[in-house]
Amino acid sequence: MGNVYTKDIKRVAKELYEKFKDQVSPDFSSNKKLVDAYVDVQSKKVKNRIAGYLTRYAKLSKEQASKEEVIEEESEE
Repeated sequence: MGNVYTKDIKRVAKELYEKFKDQVSPDFSSNKKLVDAYVDVQSKKVKNRIAGYLTRYAKLSKEQASKEEVIEEESEE
């Protein structure tokens, strides 16, 4: 069994997020199904790591988007 590289996991998760933003959720189990459907990986460990990072990335992106909305509203006033 080979090494699992973090850069590859992050790259795949970010690509999935960009392609399927509307299907990605902050729920691990639904993201796990998404990864299983769109990524051809044999290893359960790698699938779980991608789904976990995708979940984390989705949460961070939504938080950052909400912060940007608040800043835009404040600057308009």
